[in-house]
Amino acid sequence: MPELPEVETVRRGIEALAVGRHISCVEVGRERSVRRVGRDAVIHGLTDTTIVDARRRGKYLLFSLDTGDAMMIHLRMSGRVLIDEPHVARPLHTHVVLHLDQTPCHPLHEFRFVDPRTFGEVVVYDPHDESGVLPELTRMGVDPICDKFDAGVLENALRGRRGALKSLLLNQSVVAGIGNIYADEILHRAKLRWDRPADTLTKRQIGLLADAVTDILQTAITAGGSTLTDTQYVDVDGQVGSFQDQHRVYGHGGEICQTCGIGRIRRVMAAGRSTCFCPRCQR
Repeated sequence: MPELPEVETVRRGIEALAVGRHISCVEVGRERSVRRVGRDAVIHGLTDTTIVDARRRGKYLLFSLDTGDAMMIHLRMSGRVLIDEPHVARPLHTHVVLHLDQTPCHPLHEFRFVDPRTFGEVVVYDPHDESGVLPELTRMGVDPICDKFDAGVLENALRGRRGALKSLLLNQSVVAGIGNIYADEILHRAKLRWDRPADTLTKRQIGLLADAVTDILQTAITAGGSTLTDTQYVDVDGQVGSFQDQHRVYGHGGEICQTCGIGRIRRVMAAGRSTCFCPRCQR
C-alpha cells in the first residue's frame, strides 16, 4: 500500500499538473471505485469544476473544488493516479477519468484513477459534512509532515498507551501516514525494537524516534517514495520511486545488517504483518 511518502509524491505531481485546471467531463467505469457516494455524485460533482488545491492528510489525497465541494482519493493497496495526454493508451483497470482542459501551460490531459484491486476510491462530498462522509479523517492523528511534529508532540501522542511501538506507529489515530515499510525503517533508525512497549521509552528515546520519523519520511519523499516488486506504485508521470534502494531492514530478512555489519536481519510475523529488524542494532 502506498504510504505517506508515496502519497505526498503523487500530491506534488497533481499540484503541478492539475491544480487550476477545469474538468470538462468525467468518466466512471467500475462502480466499486466510487462506492461511497456513487457514480452520479462523482460525475455531477466534478463535471464543469476547477481543482483549486491539492492537499494530503495521512494517506488521503484531498482537493478543494471551485464549487465549494471537495474530492478525496485514497489509493489503498494498488491505486495510482496518472496524468497523461489523451493519445496515450489508458492502462488496464482505469476506473475514473477526469478530462482536464488545455491551458497556456498544459495540453489536454486525462487525470486517470487506476486500481487493479479496486480497494481504492474516489469520493466527492460537501466539506461541511466531512465527518459524516469521511469519519476516519476526524479520528486521524498527527501528520508528521503536514503538522508540527517533534519529541513533545510524539510524547503526547504516545501518552497513556502501552502497546508495542510498531503497532502504535501503524495506528492512524496516533500518527497518520506510516505503514509497514516506514515503520520498520523508522524503528531501525531509532535503534528500537518493534515490540518495545511504548510506555517504557525514555525522553531521549522518544526524541530519537521523533527524529527518525521525520528524517526517514522526508528522505523518502525526496526519493519519490518506494516502489517494490510486488506493488503498483508510480508517480503521476508513471515513474518509480527509489527509496527502496535505501531500505536498511525492510525486505532484507536473512541478510547481514547494512548498519552494523554484524547482525542478521530477522523477519517475524505479528498480527498478520511481517516485521524486519536487526536484533543487534535494535535491542
